[in-house]
Amino acid sequence: MPRWLIWLLIVAPSVMIITFLTLMLSDQGGQTVERRAAVRTSGEAAIGGPFTLVDQTGATVTDETYRGKAMLIYFGYTYCPDVCPFSLQIMAAALDQMSEEERAQIQPILITVDPERDTPEHLAQYVASPAFPDGLIGLTGTPEQIAAVAREYRIVYQRAETETASDYLMDHSSIVYLMDSQGEFVDIFTHGTDPQAMAGRLQDFLEENSAPS
Repeated sequence: MPRWLIWLLIVAPSVMIITFLTLMLSDQGGQTVERRAAVRTSGEAAIGGPFTLVDQTGATVTDETYRGKAMLIYFGYTYCPDVCPFSLQIMAAALDQMSEEERAQIQPILITVDPERDTPEHLAQYVASPAFPDGLIGLTGTPEQIAAVAREYRIVYQRAETETASDYLMDHSSIVYLMDSQGEFVDIFTHGTDPQAMAGRLQDFLEENSAPS
């Protein structure tokens, strides 16, 4: 089977899911609506699932490790020249607009799609950047573990063709996932989402899920 056809078969389902979710959350009757009013989906899109990975300290973690906090999950890699740092900066700007109490309820996470180069040590240096969210956790693993969690989140990634074996880029989906404190899918933020819109959606989510007084 031609390589382009194989790649099309991989990409098509993810593109359809992402397109459907984006339209469902941002358009009603042909008119754009404010993202703050997005409908809660509570895992109905079957995105997310169990994983076992290694964090930037070298500790083995699972999805259960982060129970009790909502998660903002982004798939990228440390050698990414622009898209990944931009997305993480947007995430940081959104979280900076929230109160300390709100911020404490959300765990930002970067899962690499380049486990060959993104060792725990390298991730530790990367996630400590002051330009990124405070407390950002970096996760890596074996190629098989990364492939498994990418499938759970409908992430598409592929090493770009280059002339050298070590100097290469990764083509990948650029989406921030909001997962609730039980690891269930809530919402997505597409590339370039306005930080204020992201902050507003997160605050709405926290208010909707706050314990009754």
